[in-house]
Amino acid sequence: MTMKRTLYEWFAASVAQYPDHVALEIGADRLTYQELHDAAERIAARLLSAADEVPRRVGLLAERSVLAYAGYLAVQLLGSTVVPLNPAFPAARNAAVVTAGDLDLVLAETTGEDTGALALPAPVVALTRTPAAEGIGVPAPRPAGPESIAYVLFTSGSTGTPKGVPIRHGNVSAYLSHVIPRYGLGPGSRMSQTFDLTFDLSVFDMFAAWGSGATLVVPTRRDLLAPVRWAARARLTHWFSVPSLVSLARRMRALRPGALPALRWSLFCGEPLTLQQAEAWAAAAPGSTLENLYGPTELTISCAEFRLPPDVADWPRPANGTVPIGALYPGLAHQVLDAEGLPADDGELVVRGPQRFPGYLDPRNDADRFLLHDDATGTWVPHSGDTPITADHWYRTGDRVARQDGRLIHLGRMDQQVKIRGYRIELGEIEALLRERSGVRDAIVIAVPDARGDLSLEAICTGPDPRPEQILSDLRSRIPEYMIPRSVTVFDELPLNVNGKIDRQTVAAMIAGRRG
Repeated sequence: MTMKRTLYEWFAASVAQYPDHVALEIGADRLTYQELHDAAERIAARLLSAADEVPRRVGLLAERSVLAYAGYLAVQLLGSTVVPLNPAFPAARNAAVVTAGDLDLVLAETTGEDTGALALPAPVVALTRTPAAEGIGVPAPRPAGPESIAYVLFTSGSTGTPKGVPIRHGNVSAYLSHVIPRYGLGPGSRMSQTFDLTFDLSVFDMFAAWGSGATLVVPTRRDLLAPVRWAARARLTHWFSVPSLVSLARRMRALRPGALPALRWSLFCGEPLTLQQAEAWAAAAPGSTLENLYGPTELTISCAEFRLPPDVADWPRPANGTVPIGALYPGLAHQVLDAEGLPADDGELVVRGPQRFPGYLDPRNDADRFLLHDDATGTWVPHSGDTPITADHWYRTGDRVARQDGRLIHLGRMDQQVKIRGYRIELGEIEALLRERSGVRDAIVIAVPDARGDLSLEAICTGPDPRPEQILSDLRSRIPEYMIPRSVTVFDELPLNVNGKIDRQTVAAMIAGRRG
């Protein structure tokens, strides 16, 4: 049953029930639920003293500190919408988000009081440790309910302008009502927080923990360079990260069998989880249940799940070498549509239900991202952007999936299936074959246009001993000639984007640069 609460109400329920339990742990700092609530109230009071009224949208420029998390809760306490900004991003990027989000003010953790140096097009309130005696009392919140916007996250837009994704409290409540009981969260659970606040997966860590009485354990940047050592030292019971962190741990030879004995749950999301990554992690955390999650930001954190069987011998092994994404969450409806818009076993995934966002902050971005089914004609009608989006609209994920043995397999983005000389090629199939070689740790294949615009395949590998010529020779014995990459390039490591995912665009630019 879905509990219709705002994000702060999820937290406040745990404050009332578990006031003396530790809610937040960062290095030597440990705050109980009551202490974190009090800190949020003081920051909320400071916000109100800096504004004439309760702000509508508040930017949060802070990360991995007590003040960052208390500030996030302070905005929620006021019934306002939080828009996370990243101190590691270029100033121009943060300024563009402030403008696109039409923020009333920005709450910023700074080394000094010179907030003007941040060059943001909105008033800035310094985020500081406000003494308990300071402030104007308990703030009066803006009325908020399930339809109110809890947070807005900005993703890269195809036009180069950041694209705002607003998520309602009701969307998150539907999500938390499913994941908290599924993963047995409650007092005594110790959850990782490997994600920046600008990455929506951070919302799972924060509010699945704070909505259940668990402890959120936050690593430092240095801790994330040795994630297995940190997870073991922190006695985590629940791990959640992108699969690329597994590759980092493997590269450092840290994933020794039994290295993570305390873990009960291991969750991965954000990019495809390879079978090799899953096997290495399962051996390191033998007492852990391993689950692969899938979901775009627009469907509230994650919307599909696949739990791997305890015995590796029972694992499904799709041709692309990745763990299935399984099934959609209860309450969500989905369809798989082919290029003609007909139901199929292989095509684009479209979804609707209580976790689907209400539409982009800029309605112009809604065009062609939503579909309605016309029962009279039996056809799908793309949303033109001229009419309101309703609960009947399906969101087009842009992800290609296939049904195999009753479960969904993620095949990449719709544009990751390429044609070379008229042949349709699945890049994931070639990547899986590359990863099978003993000297290869990770591999991706990209399609790069030449001067005439014709596509050719390029393979990029990491590992202790990839041996490009042997790789190509092996591929020639296993797949048709038109699927053989033009070359194999060895990288020390694959570049990652700000959310820790493999950055294919950067790889493509690097390969193109080497060609030029």
